[in-house]
Amino acid sequence: MPLVHPLPADHDHEVAELAQFFNETLGFCPNSVLTMQRRPAIAKAFIQLNKAVMENKGRVTSDLKRLIGYVASQTAGCQYCQAHTIRAAERYGATEDKLMHVCRYRTHPAFSESERAALDFAAAASAIPNAVDERISNNIRQHWDDGEIVEILGVIALFGYLNRWNDSMGTPLEWPARDSGDQFLGKEGWTGGKHLNEK
Repeated sequence: MPLVHPLPADHDHEVAELAQFFNETLGFCPNSVLTMQRRPAIAKAFIQLNKAVMENKGRVTSDLKRLIGYVASQTAGCQYCQAHTIRAAERYGATEDKLMHVCRYRTHPAFSESERAALDFAAAASAIPNAVDERISNNIRQHWDDGEIVEILGVIALFGYLNRWNDSMGTPLEWPARDSGDQFLGKEGWTGGKHLNEK
C-alpha cells in the first residue's frame, strides 16, 4: 500500500496542463506527480525541472538521458523508476540491443565508449557514499564537454529525487510501465517490488 495515494489527474488544472509533458515521455501522467500534487507547487516545480533537465542542448540524446536515469535508478534500487526510464528510453528510440542489455553496458557492443563513460558516471554518482573519483571524472571529461556533463548530472540528480520519492512513497506502478519492466528487465531480476501493491 502506498504511503500516500495519488490524486486524480484532473485534481489541479495547472498541474494537469504541465503534466501533458509526460504523455510524450511515458504515454501517461505518472503516479509520482499525481501524489506530489497534494502540494501543487511541488508538482509544478518538479515538472518544470524535469522539462529543463530532459531538454537536449548537445550530444546527450533523449534515449541516452533515459538510460542514464535507468542506471542511476538501478544503483539506487528504485524499481518504479527503473520501469519508467526503460519505457521512456524505448519511446525515445533506444535500440532493442541497448534496452535488453543496459545492465551489461560496460561490455556489450551496443554501447559506445562515450555512453559507457556517461553510464559509469551515473552509477558512481548515484552510489551512497558517492563514488565519483578521479578515474570516473577523467573518463567522462574525455568524452563529454562541460555543458554535456551538466546535462548528464542533471539527469542523475533528478532521479536521485525521484528514487527517494517513489521508494519511500511506495508509489503504485502503472500498467504500461509494468509491462516495459517485465519486457526489458524481467530477465535481469526486476519484479516491480513494493510498487505492484496497486494496479
